[in-house]
Amino acid sequence: MNIILYHGSQNIITSPSLPAGKETNDYGKGFYCTQDLQLAREWACKKNTNGWANQYSLDTTNLSILDLQDSKYNILHWITILLEHRTFVYSSDLSAQAAAFLTDHFHLPLENYDVITGWRADDSYFSYAQSFISNSLSLQNLSKAMKLGNLGIQTVLVSEKAFNQLEFQDKFFADKDIYYPSFFMRDSKARRDFKKLTESATLTASEIYMIDILRKGETALELL
Repeated sequence: MNIILYHGSQNIITSPSLPAGKETNDYGKGFYCTQDLQLAREWACKKNTNGWANQYSLDTTNLSILDLQDSKYNILHWITILLEHRTFVYSSDLSAQAAAFLTDHFHLPLENYDVITGWRADDSYFSYAQSFISNSLSLQNLSKAMKLGNLGIQTVLVSEKAFNQLEFQDKFFADKDIYYPSFFMRDSKARRDFKKLTESATLTASEIYMIDILRKGETALELL
C-alpha cells in the first residue's frame, strides 16, 4: 500500500536521508511528514519565510508501523517518547520523579519500528505535556487539550528501510504571506482554548494528576 506524505521545509528535498535527522526531535532521528498538504505548507512557513511542501509516496509494504493513535496506547506513551528525546525543564523533584516513573512504565522500543505516527509536539502541545509532568494539569484535561487547535498528526520515517521505500513526487510552493498567518492563527487558537479549558476546569475526585499516579505506583496503572 502506498500513502502520500508531505514535508514542509524552506528547501526542496528530493532525497531525504536518515542521518540528516536530529536526535532531539519528538521521536528522535527521522524524517517528519504529514498527510495534510495544508499543514505541510504552514510548517514550511513557521519562521515567516517562504517554503515548500515536498510530496512523497511511501510504500508501506513490510514496514513495521507504530501508530500512537491506536487504542492499545495512551497519551502517557506519547509523553514518555518526548521525555526520551526532547528537552524538558523539571521545575521540581516531583517533575523529575514523574519523568522517571513514566519512562519505567511507558517506554516503547522505537528501534523496532520503521515508521511512527502520532501527535506533533509543537510549542502548544509540548507545553501541555510539561504542565502535566509538573502536576498543574490533570490527565483528563491533558487529553482534552490535545484535541485543541487541530495542530496535526505527523508521520515519521525512522529506519533506512523506510527511506528506501520513499519516493519524491512533487513540490508545492508555500507563500509566507498566506501560510505563516494560518500557522500563527492555528497555534494561537490552541493556546486560547487551552487557557479557557484550564480556567473553567473544576477539581473533582475523579481527576487524575501526576502526583496521584506517583503515590499509587503500580496500582495507578489500572486507572488509566
